[in-house]
Amino acid sequence: MSAEYDVIIIGGGVVGTAIARELSRYQLKICLLEKDADVASGTSKANSGIIHAGYNAAKETLKSRLNIESNPQFDRIARNLKVPFKRIGSLVVAFAEEDISKLKKEKEAGQEKGITGLEILSREELHRKEPEIHPEARAALYAPTAGIISPYLLTIAQAENAVKNGAEVRLMSEVVDIKCDSGAVSAVVLKDGSELSSRVVINAAGLYADEIAALVGESYEIIPRKGEYNLFDKEYGDLVKHVIFPMPSEESKGILITPTVEGNLLLGPNSNPVEDKEDLAVTREGLAEIWEGGRALYPDLPPQGVIASFAGLRAALPGDDFKIEALEEPVGFIDVAGIQSPGLSSAPAIATMVRNILADIASELPEKLTLKEGDFDPKLKKLPSFQDYQEKLDKWQDIFLQNPDYGEIICRCEHVTRGEIVAELKKEFTSPTLNGIKRRTRAGGGRCQGGFCGPRIAEIIAEELGISPLEVTKSGPGSEILWARVKDVKPDRDLVYGLGDKK
Repeated sequence: MSAEYDVIIIGGGVVGTAIARELSRYQLKICLLEKDADVASGTSKANSGIIHAGYNAAKETLKSRLNIESNPQFDRIARNLKVPFKRIGSLVVAFAEEDISKLKKEKEAGQEKGITGLEILSREELHRKEPEIHPEARAALYAPTAGIISPYLLTIAQAENAVKNGAEVRLMSEVVDIKCDSGAVSAVVLKDGSELSSRVVINAAGLYADEIAALVGESYEIIPRKGEYNLFDKEYGDLVKHVIFPMPSEESKGILITPTVEGNLLLGPNSNPVEDKEDLAVTREGLAEIWEGGRALYPDLPPQGVIASFAGLRAALPGDDFKIEALEEPVGFIDVAGIQSPGLSSAPAIATMVRNILADIASELPEKLTLKEGDFDPKLKKLPSFQDYQEKLDKWQDIFLQNPDYGEIICRCEHVTRGEIVAELKKEFTSPTLNGIKRRTRAGGGRCQGGFCGPRIAEIIAEELGISPLEVTKSGPGSEILWARVKDVKPDRDLVYGLGDKK
């Protein structure tokens, strides 16, 4: 017999988990399905982490409205979910006289939308705020309500809070078919052959939203846009104080420089259409492009400071706006597609909009659905983190005297203890992979990128899960970090272990 739900959400990105959390306020049986080994495994793991002020998008678009509705909510959301968030403000920098007039138009457009605090900074004011910016920078549009957040920590926390409030999250659960009955959705079929029944299916599948929509006969095309990044060591994290944009183009907000909430410096992204939805390779040409863009804003960017390069893909639609709507047929299918920038900044309002759509179609469903409020707890409890106790080590001493694991540093770059890793592995919702632990604790996310602590983290995962080290993965099945093969040599050395691909 198949499992039965009121609502199934396909896609564990920042939008899918925001919807799951929002709907977990109600007495609904909710299941979120993610095809990978963790939430935030797609676009939500590799973006700029910026909460935009909202002046950029055209006023009549969903992008604009939902970004502006969401922006003020992030202080409360971050506080409740214990996710780091900083309103550091953004600067769009002008170098030519004609660019200054464009900034003034952007400011006026933003003010018409109700965005407060927008200001045109003179050359002197700009250079006081950002002393290391290019000396030829002439002016900037300052938006104090812009901020930075960890996109993957937000996504993880939303999923965790949804689970706390009764939702179910199924990882490694790829949808391959959607069944309909009498013009309404009735079930989804997973790759393993299992079937889950539901009255409502919400398509928040990101890059794969078009493929999910095709299962119910809908036709549109998601166009992946690749963005490449350089991540700098924390030594350079205070090089800039704000999110710094160049003048935007029609295709992109441009190659930006920003601090991260973790204390690093981030450069990128470019924006190039690609055909392959799995194409996350960084390219020599792409990295050169973002470097040129970064040097145009900050000539003294330190090439020796880069500790990682990576790429992310954005799920764009030809019309370049969000697509959020319920289909007339099959009844119960809701599209949440084309969520590219400012998708992160718009996630809370997208979730509210989906809830309202669900309320509107509830009476049309074959078995009517009632959104009755439940006992929703919007908060998460923050686990002890050594980073939070750097200036109160006496209190940290109390913690590790109670549990010695909190006195053993595993990740030297990020100062992450064994106790923090074990605590994450014991949570009700977690991902026991190297990437899952890195995103949750920062272990392996520092200067050496796991070169020293990776084997120790793998050992802890194996011990806590009671599995062989050969079963520990970087990001789920197929990414095992150890290989072994039988050799016809001495009996006491018949297993050969090594790092990397099977030989």
